[in-house]
Amino acid sequence: MQEKIDLSIIIVSYNGSFWLKKTLESLKEFYLDQTTKRVAVYLVDNASTDDVVVMTRQNFPFVQIIELEKNLGFAAANNRALKEISSDYVMLLNPDTQLDERSRIDLLLDYLSAHQEVGMIGPKLLLTDGRLDPACHRGEPNPWAAACYFLRLEKLWPRWRLVNGYHRGDLDMDKIHSIEAISGAAMIVPRSALEVVGLLDERFFLYAEDLDWARRFREAGYQIIYDPECIIIHHKNKTGIANQDAQISGKSREYFFNTMLQYYDKYYADKLPKFMRRLVQSFLFVKKEGW
Repeated sequence: MQEKIDLSIIIVSYNGSFWLKKTLESLKEFYLDQTTKRVAVYLVDNASTDDVVVMTRQNFPFVQIIELEKNLGFAAANNRALKEISSDYVMLLNPDTQLDERSRIDLLLDYLSAHQEVGMIGPKLLLTDGRLDPACHRGEPNPWAAACYFLRLEKLWPRWRLVNGYHRGDLDMDKIHSIEAISGAAMIVPRSALEVVGLLDERFFLYAEDLDWARRFREAGYQIIYDPECIIIHHKNKTGIANQDAQISGKSREYFFNTMLQYYDKYYADKLPKFMRRLVQSFLFVKKEGW
C-alpha cells in the first residue's frame, strides 16, 4: 500500500541550475531532514537547456522529476504535477527561494489544519538583502491600485490605504492576517480547497497566475492568509526580469506587462467603459518599453 503523503512541494524550473541547487539544498537541510510530515518533492522542468535535470538527479535523488518537451509556462507546468498528486496539501515553491532556520513550513500546515475556512497561506518572503518582498502581501490589482503602484504613489504614502491597494502597505507586516493575494513563489493550498477552485489558469504563461488563483479562492469563499512567523528568502527574478541575461530579462518584462492586460481583460474589461481598456493598454505599453 502506497504511503499517504501530507505535503507535496512543486518546483517549476526553466534553466537556473545554480539557484535551484540552493533551493533544494536548503529545503533538505531546514525542512525535509527535520519535519515529521510525509513530504514529496516534484520538479517540473520546462525543457531547460542547462543541466537542471542532470544536476537534480545526481544530487537530490528524493526529487521526482517531470520533464516537459517544451516550455509550457509556470501555470501549465504546475498543473502537470497538480494533476498527478493526491496529498492533503500542496506547496508551490520557486527555484530561486532559499530556506533557513526561520522557514517553519509545518507552522503553515498546522494553521491550515486548524482553520478550514482558509484556502491559501503564504510565508513572509525576504529579498536577498533582507528587505520584504512586497509580492508576498498583495491586494486586488484593480485599475486604481495598479495605477498607484506603477506611478509609485505607494512609495510616497506607504501607509495610506487609498494608494496602497496593490501591496496593502497599510497592514502590519509582522502580524498574521488575511490578505487578498500572496506570491506563487511560496504558497500552500489544501487539497480540499483545490478541488473546489480548480487548477491554475494556463492563459497566464508567466506572472499574474497567482493573483488570478487567489481571486478565485476568494470568490469561492476561502480566506487567504499571510503568516510572517514563517520566513523564506527569495532571490527574486534570478530567472526572470532581474536576470543578468538581457534576452531573458526582456522577455520576462514583456510577459509581466502582457499578463497585466490579460488579468484586466478577464475581470474588468466587461465591467468598465471600453476606453478604459485602451487607456490601460497604452499605459502598460509605455511601462513595458521603459519610458
